[in-house]
Amino acid sequence: MLGFVADSEYDIPTRCPCGGRVINEVAGKEDYDTLSGKRFFTCKNYEADGFHYRQLWVIGVQEELERLTKRVEEAEEVMMGVSNLSKQIESVEEQVKILNQQVSVLNDQVCDLNEQVYDLSVQVDTLERVCFD
Repeated sequence: MLGFVADSEYDIPTRCPCGGRVINEVAGKEDYDTLSGKRFFTCKNYEADGFHYRQLWVIGVQEELERLTKRVEEAEEVMMGVSNLSKQIESVEEQVKILNQQVSVLNDQVCDLNEQVYDLSVQVDTLERVCFD
């Protein structure tokens, strides 16, 4: 259990593994403390047995800042990707317009060819009647 508590002490804690609320604590002046007034994130039920949180405020804030910085960088990458995708979409839309125009031209050609085939069929039918009747 102690290992799980130690492994979970990252970022700014909101709850202790014991279920207790985490409070902001300011340490009072100790006999040999050169940095009195240190801040901690501390479990409301804190005992020095290793099963409760007591983390330096600076460390928790620094880890949270690193995590948020990473999220901002990831969001920035996504935004750049969206910009690139937008350009690609515009390019694909242009290609679709060109292809639609080409399909329209090909449809017209197919209609013309169908008319020619029909005319040729009529001529063949006429020739067959003349030759075989």
